[in-house]
Amino acid sequence: MSGFLSQQVLVLNRLWQAVNVCSVRRALTLLFEGHAQVVFSDGDGSYRTFGFQEWRDFSVSQPHPESIATISFRIRVPRVILLLFFDRLPKQEVKFTRHNIFARDKNTCQYCGQVFDRKDLNLDHVIPRDRGGPTSWENVVCSCISCNTRKANRTPQEAGMRLIRKPKRPRWRPFVQVSFEAPYPDSWKHFIDLAYWNVELGQDPA
Repeated sequence: MSGFLSQQVLVLNRLWQAVNVCSVRRALTLLFEGHAQVVFSDGDGSYRTFGFQEWRDFSVSQPHPESIATISFRIRVPRVILLLFFDRLPKQEVKFTRHNIFARDKNTCQYCGQVFDRKDLNLDHVIPRDRGGPTSWENVVCSCISCNTRKANRTPQEAGMRLIRKPKRPRWRPFVQVSFEAPYPDSWKHFIDLAYWNVELGQDPA
């Protein structure tokens, strides 16, 4: 049983982004102290969070082989936790990445104002690149496929379109890079896959 205590748990910040790993022992301490919640998925793509008492009750109602026995109860080993009071992010320049652009624009097309799944959004250069438009915070926005097609290789004015807000560099740093070595639990996969969205974009992203 004690072997579980040294296993790794994925740590998410308040924006649900992977920032660290810790031991099961540390995760349970944070959970007990009210500094974190357990993130759990039934495998249907949705996630639930549990405080300590909720996770204890869930462990009783849904027993699992990966559990730790205490004097009076058994508690399941958490694999992902969400920090509730984690604000001490490094004061560094916000990386210019897909994820951060989508986060800044809240997955919203900046032309029609509708919210989309990220797979249905493109990154659009407000001033086209072949017109000298830079690949920068101030010239790249989220655009749905329909608006992107309509705008084509034109400026918004030429296409008769308007931006719902002027793009600018965000003031927060929404992601902290952490290296994760495989193999890791399947429950981490969704959060580790966010690494794709955090590859820093060059001057000519593919």
